[in-house]
Amino acid sequence: PAAEAAPAAPAAKPEAEAALAAPKKNKKPGVPPRRGKKLRNHLKNIEKRIGEAGTLPLKQAVAELRKLKRAKFDETVEIHINLGIDPTQSDQMVRGAIPLPHGIGKSVRVAVFAQGENAAKAKAAGADVVGAADLVEKITKENFLEFDVAIATQDMMGQVSRLGKVLGPRGLMPNPKAGTVVPATGDVAAAVKEFKAGKVEYRSDKTGQVHAGVGKMSFDDDKLVANITTFVEQVRAAKPSGVKGVFINGVTVSATMSPGIRVLV
Repeated sequence: PAAEAAPAAPAAKPEAEAALAAPKKNKKPGVPPRRGKKLRNHLKNIEKRIGEAGTLPLKQAVAELRKLKRAKFDETVEIHINLGIDPTQSDQMVRGAIPLPHGIGKSVRVAVFAQGENAAKAKAAGADVVGAADLVEKITKENFLEFDVAIATQDMMGQVSRLGKVLGPRGLMPNPKAGTVVPATGDVAAAVKEFKAGKVEYRSDKTGQVHAGVGKMSFDDDKLVANITTFVEQVRAAKPSGVKGVFINGVTVSATMSPGIRVLV
């Protein structure tokens, strides 16, 4: 007698196939899961309270910001300044660096492009990475980018300029306006110490706004007020000559996980 054929595998259920084929709800890239009712109501109440408060004096705004804290980690306090500039005009771009009186509350990794005596000074001042042509080659070939700030001495800019396409889009390219290019008569050790202590770079974006971190929620109110005041006054002093009328249209402070509070300036 002919050998019996093996029994056929049971057909997959149509429901199971459909479940596998259908994408999971709210699992698309960039689509956050739906917030719970409790959180939605909480955020709605916060938004209403901030709207009713309007623009607040800086010290009161910082105190109000503390009441909004709900994250378990030490949030960064951020400042956002709306400038009355035309971002399409290159001569109206606002850029610089500010040493905040109380730092920013986090360690900053500093890379320095220098050679000879300047390289030794940078290492002694606490730079995390120091190099010359070897560092340029490491960034080019290995895509080494384990640093937050890049400083270069003037004599190294000829080699560092080749890294423009790598460092530029990441905001790491040394620039004289940001204080990250040390002139021949400058002090590279002082530049390193300033950035390690909490010197903040800023640059107006394509919407004419400046954004920066100015401390942590764990800072005392007075320290946050001092940092924010220093930052605003420095930006105010950087007003381009081509800007007419009101330069600072508005200032908002926020924390990593909180909405913004408008500040009276």
